[in-house]
Amino acid sequence: MIFSGQNGLVLGASRSIGLAIARKLSSQGMRLALPWFDWPDACQHMQDEFTAMNMGHIFIQADLRDPASVHNMADQIQTEFGSLHLLVNNIERGGMPILHGSYHQPVNKEQWQLEIETTVRAKWLVFDSCFGLLKKPSHASVINISSIAAITGRSTPAGVLFNDGYAAANRSVGSLTETWARTGAPTIRVNEIMVGLIDGRHGPGTRGWELLDKTTKEQLMAHTLLGRTGTPEEVAEAVMFLTGNGSFITGSTLRIDGGFVLGGDQVPPMPEGAL
Repeated sequence: MIFSGQNGLVLGASRSIGLAIARKLSSQGMRLALPWFDWPDACQHMQDEFTAMNMGHIFIQADLRDPASVHNMADQIQTEFGSLHLLVNNIERGGMPILHGSYHQPVNKEQWQLEIETTVRAKWLVFDSCFGLLKKPSHASVINISSIAAITGRSTPAGVLFNDGYAAANRSVGSLTETWARTGAPTIRVNEIMVGLIDGRHGPGTRGWELLDKTTKEQLMAHTLLGRTGTPEEVAEAVMFLTGNGSFITGSTLRIDGGFVLGGDQVPPMPEGAL
């Protein structure tokens, strides 16, 4: 087990990408702190599954938008673990236009602020509160999870899935990644995984995806060079690489989108030339 004796903090481990990451890290011996807040059924399932592993994983109720709650979480990790070797900063909220509609809808009164508070500010609060814990080992790693919405905005066929505030928030994550890489060097590496359409996140298994008509789904797949959505397990494998083997990588962004960002344009045939 390559991470035996190491401690990690994985946000969003009750669902989709976060759950796959936590499972993979645990399978390699890492002891995990798994905060939870909403999605009670999914959180209970997470606690049941990871408690049964008998590895000393801990579960902390925390509203990661609230500074006091985040500081309390860091204090509990200090008491239980004493240090952190890994922070997977996987927290976000994004209202899909196909589901939520415009920000002008009464139901979306707080949506813009929610997207900023979770996708950007909560990441900063957790990193800031856990920085001392990450400095204690001889080496540690931070991985920020973001979205290709940072690049596409509300353009391309994915405009029905990515809203403006969510896109702007994800664009900000890149700045945090690069700043923190400088702040943490040389002992803390900080990198970013930018995901595309992943099962359980902007892909199959979400309410938004189920609302899309057949034509829109075909357009999304046609815009993806690999012609399919990704899986949470593929994202987890990237986390494993950056954590275990990427020892000379920091301040970088790894895009896992099946080529969506590159889609939509064709490479023309090579002209014969005029000479």
